Amino acid sequence: MIKRLLKFFLKAIFSSILICIALLYVFDYDYILKGVRVVYMTGHKTAYIDDYPHFDNRTVQKGNATIAWPIHTDYNTVQSTERLNATNEKLGTVAYMIVKNDSIWYENYEEGFSAESKTNSFSMAKSVVTALLGKAIMDGHIKSLDQPVADFFPEFSKGYGAKMTVGDLSSMASGLDWTEHYTSPFSITARAYYDPNIRDVILGLDMVEEPGQQYKYLSGNTQLLAMVIEKATKQRLSSYLSTSFWKPLGMEQDALWQLDSEESGMEKAYCCIASNARDFGRFGMLFKNKGNFAGEQILPEEFVELATKPRFDDGPMYGYGFWLSNHMDKRIFAMRGILGQYVICIPEDNIIIVRLGHSRGEFLNGASFTEDFYIYIEEAYKMLENAS
Repeated sequence: MIKRLLKFFLKAIFSSILICIALLYVFDYDYILKGVRVVYMTGHKTAYIDDYPHFDNRTVQKGNATIAWPIHTDYNTVQSTERLNATNEKLGTVAYMIVKNDSIWYENYEEGFSAESKTNSFSMAKSVVTALLGKAIMDGHIKSLDQPVADFFPEFSKGYGAKMTVGDLSSMASGLDWTEHYTSPFSITARAYYDPNIRDVILGLDMVEEPGQQYKYLSGNTQLLAMVIEKATKQRLSSYLSTSFWKPLGMEQDALWQLDSEESGMEKAYCCIASNARDFGRFGMLFKNKGNFAGEQILPEEFVELATKPRFDDGPMYGYGFWLSNHMDKRIFAMRGILGQYVICIPEDNIIIVRLGHSRGEFLNGASFTEDFYIYIEEAYKMLENAS
């Protein structure tokens, strides 16, 4: 009797699983199966910093003339503060680096990670895509920030869509119908992360607001912007990133950019460049130095200035692809990822702070950043003060 009941119970569970899988395919949610395989079946609850091997990737090639980072004369002569140590341990920091006067002043790696270890950029990639936009304008592939998206995709040639510009996409002011939700497997954000055809997902979006009026953070903006850049340059995004920045900046390692599907797929442009702290930091250095690297103007200075200041008075926390802060009365701009990935640039003091890790802290009331962001800055300054 018990064996019969157990057999019946197991058959019922198996049948239920099959029905659920079938329903996911019927209602076009089969991408969730990939999410289950990549996340839950690897012991995680959400996307994680070293998930790139579970996806198809395209290589962002470094050049033959890699350029080693200058090492500061005071490199690692000061210990990290107790507060920084506690924060790093609590949130799982795997890389923390301070760059002073364009030389590495301090760096530390944990959990077996090193200066060569790749981790997921998450939304720091949005800053990279904005840089590619600036380069595409500089190269003459795109006319200006004011060029209509409809010039590249007629799907957006009517109604609000006809008013949407490439600059609106970069500054998070598109008016696209997109809900930025990170926990629901049925959200558009989850679909974009796991769906095998991200181009169809983006081109199927509706317009719900007039573009160019206000800031509203949507990952779909960056993905559509990347599709514009891809079409304008007639190059894969990874290839254009390689020739435009990875090689000219002398990056020390190849990077990987996650794709939505097989090798012929599209880069997940709103996220997911796998690289290391030093190469991410060099990208921040380019913007800190107003688009100039080793005497070469790789990006127009005026574009860099525009990207790193607010576009809207009611959205002072965001420019074009970069997050902004006035913490400690400093003019700060940053690349930022969902799990506390940061490249923090403070030009007035010639400082860059890079942090990579497993999670971030809680948002403070009324603040645009989580508490850890401010701690990384404050403790870096304390360490620099201790050196002097």
